[in-house]
Amino acid sequence: MRISPNGNIAPLVENLPTMGDHHTNGPVIGPDGSLYFGLGTATNSGIVGPDNYDYGWLKRHPEFHDIPCRDIVLKGHNFTSEIPLGSKSGKQTTGAYSPYGTPTKEGEVIKGSIPCSGAIMRISPDGGQPELVAWGFRNPFGLAFSPNGQLYISENSFDVRGSRPMWGTADYLWQVKPGTWYGWPDFAGGIPVNGDRFEAPGEKAPQPLLAQHPNQPPKPTAALGVHSSSNGLDFSRSNSFGYQGQVFVAQFGDMAPEVGKVLAPVGFKVVRVDVNNGIVTDFAANKGKKVAPASKLKTGGLERPISVKFSPDGQSMYIVDFGVMKMTAKGSEPQVKTGVIWKITKS
Repeated sequence: MRISPNGNIAPLVENLPTMGDHHTNGPVIGPDGSLYFGLGTATNSGIVGPDNYDYGWLKRHPEFHDIPCRDIVLKGHNFTSEIPLGSKSGKQTTGAYSPYGTPTKEGEVIKGSIPCSGAIMRISPDGGQPELVAWGFRNPFGLAFSPNGQLYISENSFDVRGSRPMWGTADYLWQVKPGTWYGWPDFAGGIPVNGDRFEAPGEKAPQPLLAQHPNQPPKPTAALGVHSSSNGLDFSRSNSFGYQGQVFVAQFGDMAPEVGKVLAPVGFKVVRVDVNNGIVTDFAANKGKKVAPASKLKTGGLERPISVKFSPDGQSMYIVDFGVMKMTAKGSEPQVKTGVIWKITKS
């Protein structure tokens, strides 16, 4: 949306394919003056299934599914599930990039279109048709340009849920190279998923969905915590703050058990990443040996950081803290009037 000084609101782009699990993220203005933003995928790993019904969107949009950015050829792997979805109640067979209850065949071609799922797009600030920058992401959440003009993004990776669960995939920090496919739904951090490396306990090992891959995916700049929900990010550009050229990433924290089990709480802090070597260091975290949101520790401090931004002069960092969100048997339950904004300066 563009908001004029007198308060008029005009959409820059409409009808984006983000009615599923993940949504439109960013945006950020690039050195070229274009507006860059991320589009998340409809599903966890390419298959519409019971988890999407539980999330609610499949009831509202029973024909919705992931959309590739370019033509793809499928392996024809199908998955059987059962949910009370009107005419599609009872056992249904579903293939990749297809509506629930629609099987696929080996060698089947799914046509690509723009805009699409799991991609970085850009448009003119005046609006118009989106242009593809890169694709093959699951949920590209945070976008930021480095001081030298290179685009970096944070990606929320696979969960242990749905018809094709994935076990133990980190969140990732990527340097975005235009025109490149980054591996979703068949790679995690540049590693193929065809084997027991990402096999969830009690589940079959995931197999690739695509018969042909657009390119060999690159390696991530850094691997962040598994289920850390690494989200908004920004670069330090000032020696007065320090760490010039390094990126700071807000970690919302795990949403276990909904996304999968964790051995111990993960995230709930801001980390610093040296993009030259991929080393990740805690920057702002709650005191003590235990990792947890402040409400669990019964102390003041960070709850669920969701974004970080530096002031225009680079001297101050602002952290957007979502606030308290309880994980219950019914799912996530955000608590109203608990979010805050933190300011960090160098003393």
